[in-house]
Amino acid sequence: MKFKYAFRLFVVFAFAKAYTSQAQLTSNEPLIAKDSIAQMKWVDSVYNSLSPKERIGQLFMVDMFSNKGKAHADNVRKLVENYKIGGIIFSKGGPVQQAYLTNELQSKSKTPLLIAMDAEWGLSMRLDSTYAFPWNMTLGATPGKQSSYEVGKRIGEHCKRLGVHINFAPDVDINTNPLNPIIGNRSFGEDMYNVTNKAGAFMKGMQSTGTLACAKHFPGHGDTDTDSHKTLPTVDFSAQRIDSVELYPYKKLIDEGMASVMVAHLNIPSLEPRAGYPTSISEKVVTDLLKSRLGFKGLIFTDALNMKGASNFSAPGEIDLQAFKAGNDVLLISENVPKSIDKIAAAVAAGEITEERLAHSVKKILMSKYIVGLHKYQPVVVSSLIQDLNTERDDIVYENAISKSITVLKNSKGILPIQNLETKKIAYVELGDDSGEVFFNELNKYTKVDRVKGTKLDGLLKSLESYNTVIIGLHRSNDNPWKSYQLKERELTWLYEIARKHDVIFDGFVRPYMLDQLKTIKNFEGILMSYQNSEWSQKVSAQIIFGARDAVGNLPVSSGLFQVNDGLKVNHIKRLSYGNNPSSVGFDPSMIAKIDSVARHTINGKGAPGMQILVARRGKVILNKSYGHHTYSKKDAITGTDVYDIASVTKILATLPLVMELEEKNVLSLDDAISKLDPDLKSTNKEQITIKQMLSHYGRLKPWIPFYVYTLDSVTNKPSSKYYSNGSKASFKIPVAAGLFTNDQVQDTIFDRIIRSDLSTDLEYKYSDLPYYLMKKYIEKHYNKNLDQLTQDHFYTSLGMNRTGYLPLNKFPKDQIVPTEEDTTFRNQLIHGYVHDQGAAMQGGIGGHAGVFSTANDIAKMMQMYLQGGYYGGRQYLKQETIDKFNTCYYCENDVRRGVGFDKPQLEDSGPTCGCVDRSSFGHSGFTGSYTWADPDKEIVYVFLSNRVHPDASNRFIITENIRTNIQQIIYDSIID
Repeated sequence: MKFKYAFRLFVVFAFAKAYTSQAQLTSNEPLIAKDSIAQMKWVDSVYNSLSPKERIGQLFMVDMFSNKGKAHADNVRKLVENYKIGGIIFSKGGPVQQAYLTNELQSKSKTPLLIAMDAEWGLSMRLDSTYAFPWNMTLGATPGKQSSYEVGKRIGEHCKRLGVHINFAPDVDINTNPLNPIIGNRSFGEDMYNVTNKAGAFMKGMQSTGTLACAKHFPGHGDTDTDSHKTLPTVDFSAQRIDSVELYPYKKLIDEGMASVMVAHLNIPSLEPRAGYPTSISEKVVTDLLKSRLGFKGLIFTDALNMKGASNFSAPGEIDLQAFKAGNDVLLISENVPKSIDKIAAAVAAGEITEERLAHSVKKILMSKYIVGLHKYQPVVVSSLIQDLNTERDDIVYENAISKSITVLKNSKGILPIQNLETKKIAYVELGDDSGEVFFNELNKYTKVDRVKGTKLDGLLKSLESYNTVIIGLHRSNDNPWKSYQLKERELTWLYEIARKHDVIFDGFVRPYMLDQLKTIKNFEGILMSYQNSEWSQKVSAQIIFGARDAVGNLPVSSGLFQVNDGLKVNHIKRLSYGNNPSSVGFDPSMIAKIDSVARHTINGKGAPGMQILVARRGKVILNKSYGHHTYSKKDAITGTDVYDIASVTKILATLPLVMELEEKNVLSLDDAISKLDPDLKSTNKEQITIKQMLSHYGRLKPWIPFYVYTLDSVTNKPSSKYYSNGSKASFKIPVAAGLFTNDQVQDTIFDRIIRSDLSTDLEYKYSDLPYYLMKKYIEKHYNKNLDQLTQDHFYTSLGMNRTGYLPLNKFPKDQIVPTEEDTTFRNQLIHGYVHDQGAAMQGGIGGHAGVFSTANDIAKMMQMYLQGGYYGGRQYLKQETIDKFNTCYYCENDVRRGVGFDKPQLEDSGPTCGCVDRSSFGHSGFTGSYTWADPDKEIVYVFLSNRVHPDASNRFIITENIRTNIQQIIYDSIID
């Protein structure tokens, strides 16, 4: 046996004495701590306290399952107490039980135990109730190293929190064999430089937390077609090829301070000439190659010795002895620890193994224990453990990594991102055996996307005939990297047949080797690789398809017609993106819980039966939540696709943008007199009022005219038969409510009353709906279309506001429309699917001031368009200067806070906002309980929708308790950047 390794250890100790307590960790001496002198004293003290057999016990790390019950746990307890083993590798189970077992076993162990896990993509690889981070292959697709570093760091922090000291990661195998049954997605890819860069970043991130990393599977398991858990795989590469490719990551990572290496069970004739001799027990591989030639001085682990690649070669005990003789330090998952200890002890006694050789490995193990803090061991704190292992920060790290990994491989016709939504009819077809529900729902946040299914190809193709764009998602299980990923023959046939007839975007939520099945791609307009079928992958991929995020990923392997590092850059087009991480856009994460509390308070206080609340910042929606129910009967829970009557928010969502367009086209000027809108206004008291004054609520117009009152029967106080019919008839075709219709005569009387109405005596701020009756009439006459058609054609359809519009019963099922008031003064029914405002109802539900129904998500799109200077989704709807012109308070000096159409922050103490927003901000509120506000300075969009008027409009809870502005205050108080 060679003695030079023991001598090297003593040299290390000698150098260590020259270190001060502030000495820095050196990359080529990964087991020397900063306080090296104290470390060596502790190591020597512990080593000297151990008997010869106890020292041998330190070499063993046994496996433990926290879910296997008492008999299994008792066996491990026995090994800890009686055989003084050095460590535990935890496997399947749960984090809380593992923490309890760790604390118990540490208390029973003479020497603190080194706790390890095989948690390559996080503790979730082994434990329930823990977080799963992206697989290495997914990280391999990301540009740069930052994502790998952050994932490694977060996994290290999870390990540390659970009392785990070493994680057997990263996998640095260069996966050059697509049929590799055991590595695959566990590898960063096939490019040795990419693998090395990502693995190095992962290692540094993890080791920055005090958790030791472990490069595996030495010398390289990436080009095998069998699983070493079941047999001994053969690698037939030459020694030169292995040195130049497979060993490349190890050389770099050793120089950068990798703490440990795991040696695989492989048959590599070019490195070990003995036929069928596993690398894990080969002195030529472990000692001559890893230790001598590569100069590795960290811990060396065998791969699990119960794997068939090792256990088939030799009997328990004997395989452990051979592994130690080969140069390994830690014998992982021995099949028989007592027998193995006896074997090694006998070899020491016989002189086959020297005392110095034993000390070399045992002291390295003890040095590692010191580095991870076991010289000052503290039990794992069990309280709040699960919460600490599942945090918002984890979501941020995952989301960032996924958003950089998704790879666009084809983009003919510029199909990505999808633009011009008004010209698209989009279907989604789901392939695979796992759910694509998250993907489908996320697609529908951008526009109407229909799920199309079929049990037979002919029927499916028939159903798709009316669509011009088809998004096909291939969804396979995300449970682990070894799940099946390939397209079935039937799925391939369907895919190609659909692509022959339609513009197709194909998105693979599987490992990239699936691409080998796409032998021809000429009929595909778009191809994306999303790598995993996780919720975040589905969300982010949908957002990339619609241009809410950039696509920057690169293919980490060659497959089919695509080569490693292929990837097209696709830029975002400023559509809203979605996440659930407030801190990712500079908010305190506690913000959501505080808003939740206000929402519950509102519902419990009968302020409204339900609501939708949305908060976005910097173009990212971080809260889009539904609360409560449609009514107090609690029959129908509010969902994000339910539409609300938004009342006066209609003004800035429907009429105002159309006025802005006309102003840009020089059809109208803000300085025009309103007599330009209607010739009947000439020679009246309103002739000289300007559009600017009128829309700023500074035109002396009456606040409100109760038009409906004049149409009630004077005796019954019910709708008069002169103006209304209980059924649709030739002259009564304008729907007012369910079963109630009016005639054109009513329209004439409305405008006649406006024209003849008195003006206020004083020129002062007076909020009025009347300007929007006049604007509606003018706009509809100018275009010869009604506002419903105009808003859809000019804005809603192309913005993707597919859940927005007038006359909701013509567009949505009734159970997706939130009811408003139980009207007892006019229509004498529950208003459900019809506009609440009486004046808008008398206009057939299409008012300039009210009548639009929408969701919080859709309103946010329009507000974000305003916030972005009129740009959204690849289109410039309005000019920045136009929005600025209408978002100006022209009469502030006269105590008029309003802009032209937009509401603005209060000038004094009370008003429409929390008083915490910038003067540049703008928005509007609505009588039914709606509210939206946009702040260009802080880049915030806020939407609140409720039916506070249900069942009675006299309910002022939301108003008197300032619910909407209190939530706004929470939002602004939560800004932390």
